[in-house]
Amino acid sequence: MSDPVLQAYRESIDNIDAALVFMLAERFKITQAVGRYKAETGLPPADPGRETEQIARLRALAASARLDPEFSEKFLRFVIDEVIRHHQAARG
Repeated sequence: MSDPVLQAYRESIDNIDAALVFMLAERFKITQAVGRYKAETGLPPADPGRETEQIARLRALAASARLDPEFSEKFLRFVIDEVIRHHQAARG
C-alpha cells in the first residue's frame, strides 16, 4: 500500500538531493579551476585564513536558517578537505 503523503515528501527529498548534487558539481568545477590557477601561479593549495572565514560565515548562515552550526561546519570542512586534495593533485 502506497502512502501518498509519504510519497510526496520523498519526492521533495529526492528533488533536493538532486539539486545538492548539481550544486556540489558546479562548486567543484569552480574550485578545480581555482586549483589550476593556484598551481600555475605558485600559490599554496590551502588558505587557512579563507577557510576560517568561510567556516564562520557558514556557521552564521546555518544559525539563521535554524540548522545546527556544528553540522554545517563538519560539512564545509569535508568539502574544503576535498578541494585541498584536488588542489594538491593539480600540482602533478
